[in-house]
Amino acid sequence: MKKLLFQLDTDPVPSVFDTVVAYDGGADHVKTYGGVDAENVGPLVDGAIFTRSPKEKKFTALFVGGGDMEAGQNLLKAVRDKFFGDFKVSVMFDSNGSNTTAAAGVALLGQAVSLSGKRAVVLAGTGPVGQRAAALLAQEGAKVTVTSRDLKRAQAACKLIEERFEVNLEAAATADDASRAKVLDGAQVIFGAGAGGIQLLSEKEWQDNPTIEALADTNATLPLGFEGVDMMDKLKERHGKKTIGAIGMGALKLKLHRACIEKLFERNDQIIDAEEIYAVAKEMAAQ
Repeated sequence: MKKLLFQLDTDPVPSVFDTVVAYDGGADHVKTYGGVDAENVGPLVDGAIFTRSPKEKKFTALFVGGGDMEAGQNLLKAVRDKFFGDFKVSVMFDSNGSNTTAAAGVALLGQAVSLSGKRAVVLAGTGPVGQRAAALLAQEGAKVTVTSRDLKRAQAACKLIEERFEVNLEAAATADDASRAKVLDGAQVIFGAGAGGIQLLSEKEWQDNPTIEALADTNATLPLGFEGVDMMDKLKERHGKKTIGAIGMGALKLKLHRACIEKLFERNDQIIDAEEIYAVAKEMAAQ
């Protein structure tokens, strides 16, 4: 029986990255659909759930992706609302790589330091990866601050995260060096989730900070998000702190993405979202 994966992308053009990783994760055939939303997804779900027998449904799976996490979450809900009884298939949610990237980064940070009770700052944390990283750090018991150049954006992101994950977060504006230094004062863990090519921290800002224990940067485009952290770093010690670069993190992210695709075809009743992906990431990081 062929393992069929249907890629439901909220963007007009489906992600090539997600398609390649789907094949590498073990799907025999991947069918991509762009411009999918809560209004038009119904017939696609019907085609997935009303075809194969109950024992064979595990060989059909769905992947919800695209660049907009909120749109992806709405699409995931619409997909789940179509399921009933045994008429369901497993679904993985990873809009904009939010879950796999954040899970890989936080899992590696957890290998560097104990996260429970730590002060963690997610710089430029209002995007998909930053939001998921903040949620996972908070679930590990860290006291998390989400930053943006605009306080209202940070507050809005915190509200979305708190509603989805039932955690408590703080929002802060880091529009200049002084405000950023204030937020970093007393922090032990720093996660950078800024856009590519934008430096969030100079090396001077973190190298002599007496409380920072570990840093993770998701930016692989020069200039890197954290000056002084090499993109290849994977728990590298620099200035007495453990550092994780975008490629060091990305290697685990890709391995994790593939493993979760493979996991989809084990049963027909799985929803593989942030929590499930993070559980796999922690196992992999500990190996």
